[in-house]
Amino acid sequence: MFTIDDLADRLGGYLPQSEIQQVKRAFYYAEQAHDGQRRRSGEPYVTHPLAVANILANMHMDHQSLMAAMLHDVIEDTGVGKEALAEQFGKPVAELVDGVSKLTQIAFEDKAVAQAENFQKMVLAMSRDIRVIIVKLADRLHNMRTLGALRPEKKRRIARETLEIYARIASRLGINTIRVELEDLSFQALHPMRAERIKRAVSSARGNRRSAIRQIQNTLQQSLDDEGLAGTVVGRQKHLLSIYKKMRDQRKSFNEIMDVFGFRIITEDVDSCYRILGVVHNLYKPVPGRFKDYIAIPKANGYQSLHTTLFGANGMPIEVQIRTREMEAMANNGIAAHWLYKAGQTQHPIAEGSHARARSWIKGLLEMQRHAGDSLEFIEHVKNDLFPDDIYVFTPKGDIMELPQGATVIDFAYSVHTDIGNSTIACRIDRHLAPLSTRLESGQTLEIITAPGARPNLSWLNFVATAKARSAIRHALKHQQHTEAVQLGRRLLNKSLAEFETSLEELPEGPLAALLGELGLKNEDVLLESIGLGTRVAHVVARRLLDLQHGERPADKGEPRAHGPILISGAEGMVIKFARCCHPLPGDTVIGHLSVGKGIVVHRAECRNLGELRNDPDKLFALEWSDDIAEDFPVALRLEVESRRGLVAELAGVVTDADANIERIGIEERDARLATVNLTLAVRNRVHLARIIKRLRNLSHVGRITRLGN
Repeated sequence: MFTIDDLADRLGGYLPQSEIQQVKRAFYYAEQAHDGQRRRSGEPYVTHPLAVANILANMHMDHQSLMAAMLHDVIEDTGVGKEALAEQFGKPVAELVDGVSKLTQIAFEDKAVAQAENFQKMVLAMSRDIRVIIVKLADRLHNMRTLGALRPEKKRRIARETLEIYARIASRLGINTIRVELEDLSFQALHPMRAERIKRAVSSARGNRRSAIRQIQNTLQQSLDDEGLAGTVVGRQKHLLSIYKKMRDQRKSFNEIMDVFGFRIITEDVDSCYRILGVVHNLYKPVPGRFKDYIAIPKANGYQSLHTTLFGANGMPIEVQIRTREMEAMANNGIAAHWLYKAGQTQHPIAEGSHARARSWIKGLLEMQRHAGDSLEFIEHVKNDLFPDDIYVFTPKGDIMELPQGATVIDFAYSVHTDIGNSTIACRIDRHLAPLSTRLESGQTLEIITAPGARPNLSWLNFVATAKARSAIRHALKHQQHTEAVQLGRRLLNKSLAEFETSLEELPEGPLAALLGELGLKNEDVLLESIGLGTRVAHVVARRLLDLQHGERPADKGEPRAHGPILISGAEGMVIKFARCCHPLPGDTVIGHLSVGKGIVVHRAECRNLGELRNDPDKLFALEWSDDIAEDFPVALRLEVESRRGLVAELAGVVTDADANIERIGIEERDARLATVNLTLAVRNRVHLARIIKRLRNLSHVGRITRLGN
């Protein structure tokens, strides 16, 4: 059995004796705290923290991380508190232990809210010290190695949770050794029979191909030696989940996947990487379009390597990865390589860069957390963002931006800065104007065009790919809706107060403060927002304010005076909407219906959908159109026409000549001679519409024209 002395011997290779003694002291403390506790397998509980520390030792983590690994279950499972740990081992270790302790019981299919809030705790703990998540990953890895003692359903739940979050975080932090093992162990727990069959097939195929692999490996090595290049060629094995996913997603047989031979060449420096690339391309023909340079442009998690695919003997595909020893350490240990080099008292740019990228990622998570409405929305953003392949695009100044596959212009704008995303109106891709929904490709140069008064559009949520953009858009739209709802609520409340010859501005502060306290609201804006969104009735709020002011019913003051309708200009935004059932236009007689959560919905006065609401004066408002409306409004027409060639082009020409746009057109044939055309036009007002209808009636083959709207 692995002991603390075995661990101490391993640590002697990179830690000073004084730090090893502190790690041993933490082990003895944990052993005493967990005395009498046993794991499901029957082993003493302290074997688990010792194994977690051993995993971290393999990654050359610092002594504080190892001490936290020893103590990570002490707060949760024993009577020892955080303060006691801080007194014994120092505040940094106590903070690490406390952070890891909060990352328990993230239950991903069940108890969604609790799981989401736990994940938020993880992000906060990671933001204070990123070593928290590395210790947690090691803890989860050992738990996955010892799943055997658990019930099958619990095994599956833990395996699913591991795949959804922990393996992906390990990938995002570049810790490949942990990611691969977590994925394979999860796959074996979720699909034990499939995993066993693939494992047997891999073992059999490897035996059958051993001579071919050895021959290619020797040929590659001999070519390097002939050119005087220092490099070691090693075979590269695919792991179980990777094989299974390729078989499932690419619909390939096992033999097709295993026909690809994988090799890795490890060399001393970057210059040698590119020279070795030339050697292997001379030896075997490269497959066009299958070369990737992750040295010049590293992946988001800091991974660097040259990837190329070659046509080997008899057309057999060979995949080769070429990297330096430092890049190999980064590929295996990711952000943990930061401490590996630190332990040797050297600063390595690759490791430092990985650490900076990880901090940048966590900073992005914190920003999403601030913008998210609740923990469930936050977890939705994060799970969407964990973690697709990247593309690389350029700013006009030549800076490289990393974005996920499928990212659009809007995603790029928000990745530069939230304020730029919010004020984007157009974009040039490689100097040509392009739609904001354009999906980006690697190598493109983007220039964002902004305007000071621009605001995000709700439709952007239909095509953005990054969680940061989606979170920022929702946050901006909520803020926009809040502002507009407060303004509308103020107008509605003042309209009701005008019946009693007063206004919100004329009321003393006392009644308003009393009402806010009565309703349990924080401030005046919250009250006005609720009125604007229709969750409170302005007339009721007005009467209560006057009650509180006078101590009497406002009706006792006499008859209310007449008051004018609310003016609408069409630019109120998200809290005044125009009904799709009757398509009101400037010039129509209109009525406003107060809809809960939406604000005022504008209908034509004769709209049948108002129904029983006509008897509820608190929810209906007289409206009038402003004189300075500049936008277009949709209107639906039905035309009865004679069928003929070129009909649609002729109708479109008439509408365009009348300075209007066709938004939608549909044709229904009634018989061989007659048809019905349904048109949705964008027009300015009733006068504009009348002019269009007059021109359409002048066409000889157009019969009756009807404006639709119930």
